[in-house]
Amino acid sequence: MELERLLRSQGFGSRPECRHLIYSGRVSVFGEPCDDPFAKFEPEGFSFSVDGVLWGYRKFVYLALNKPANYECSQKPKHHPSVYTLLPPPLLMRGVQAVGRLDEDTTGLLLLTDDGQFIHTYTSPKKLVPKVYEVMTKHSIDDTQLSGLVSGVQLNDEPAPIAATACERLSERLMRLTVTEGKYHLVKRMIAAASNRVEALHRVSIGGFELPSSLLPGQWMWMEAADLERLGSRKQVN
Repeated sequence: MELERLLRSQGFGSRPECRHLIYSGRVSVFGEPCDDPFAKFEPEGFSFSVDGVLWGYRKFVYLALNKPANYECSQKPKHHPSVYTLLPPPLLMRGVQAVGRLDEDTTGLLLLTDDGQFIHTYTSPKKLVPKVYEVMTKHSIDDTQLSGLVSGVQLNDEPAPIAATACERLSERLMRLTVTEGKYHLVKRMIAAASNRVEALHRVSIGGFELPSSLLPGQWMWMEAADLERLGSRKQVN
């Protein structure tokens, strides 16, 4: 594939814009400057840099972001900055989207990708992907609340009770809650139905993939094949 087409596929603009980047001497391939936009390379294993920043060819990108509080999972936020402002422009140019949403005051693991099938799979209610949250409550957590959450609580607009698949008290006002559905404000509504109130909510894992402790709020990382496998996906990264 021609270099300018490779760059375009990775989110660096239109073909004329990518051609200008190359002619301007801002692109290196496998560590060596390359000013020929029509030079051909195999996409698999292709490594390049733009303005000194190293990139590798990826057919689709899969990202894990540690979402900070007071960010909205929207392209058109109303009250707070968008989580998309935390990503570099080439990823935005590729059309990366959040896999589901977290409320503006909820923190923790957020997946993003430009793979539409992946988004559909992991937002489908039939998938039943476990999502684990650490929940800080306003009031003390008692055994009745824990057992009620596991056996199922009735929400106002739901025909049947909704149950957590696991619920563990970590301290007087902190619990770890696992759910498999993705309904609007689900955890907050479940806690309210159990006669308590969410003060802070942090998602720690999706499937078998846990938010790395080294990934600070606002930071993102590439999800590699092993990460996707832990998540429960059979997707190939490249």
